Amino acid sequence: MRTSRLLDAILVVSFMLLLAPCAAIQASIIYAADLSGANESPPINSEGIGSARVDYDSTARTLRVVVSFSGLTGTTTAAHIHCCTADTFAGTVGVATTTPTFPGFPVGVASGSYDETFDLSSASSFNSSFITANGGTADAAEAALAAGLANGRAYFNIHTSFATGGEIRGFLAPVPLPNAVWLLGFGLLGMIGVTRRETRRGIYVERRRKLRPASQRGQSITPRCLVVLMASVDRESGGGSRPDEPSL
Repeated sequence: MRTSRLLDAILVVSFMLLLAPCAAIQASIIYAADLSGANESPPINSEGIGSARVDYDSTARTLRVVVSFSGLTGTTTAAHIHCCTADTFAGTVGVATTTPTFPGFPVGVASGSYDETFDLSSASSFNSSFITANGGTADAAEAALAAGLANGRAYFNIHTSFATGGEIRGFLAPVPLPNAVWLLGFGLLGMIGVTRRETRRGIYVERRRKLRPASQRGQSITPRCLVVLMASVDRESGGGSRPDEPSL
């Protein structure tokens, strides 16, 4: 029984350690988008491609922006997150983040990369017009941006000399937690359940064994109804009672 409890404890701790990174992922929600000219509205005839990843941490109140792009027809002039469109994954809307562009974003190039983290508790991380339109404070602007990201109403846009309104863009969508993590977690819980059932079964069998007379331990117990039936068959066949059976 002590071994079973120890095994249960080990499995529970393993399950908690497995889900610890998941909790961190849930606190920092990841959004991603494929950037292309076809995703612009209206579509832009461009060979440029790119990818954007946005990590929103509601606890730390930070927004990490990671972008890579290449093959642009023009050269970069600005990049922003726009929010919040009237429709999900469609339409156009004004800039939510810093203007005229993200600080340090590479300009004057056809390809490049970017990685920066912003403090959403600071008004400097937002377009002042976005703050005004959403409650007038950085807190309210953060809430509006978080809702836009969660509802598919925010997109990343790269503006260039070829297309000043945006050459490549993509709507940001949440990246789902890998199913394998949850399946493994539920598998561990299932193992705990099986262990408990087997333990209870073992305790029950052991108690039954101890309750039997010492002379019968290790022997099978024949139900009395079968003893009576066997004796009746013997009498009908003239065999009489067997030496190891009780007389009726």
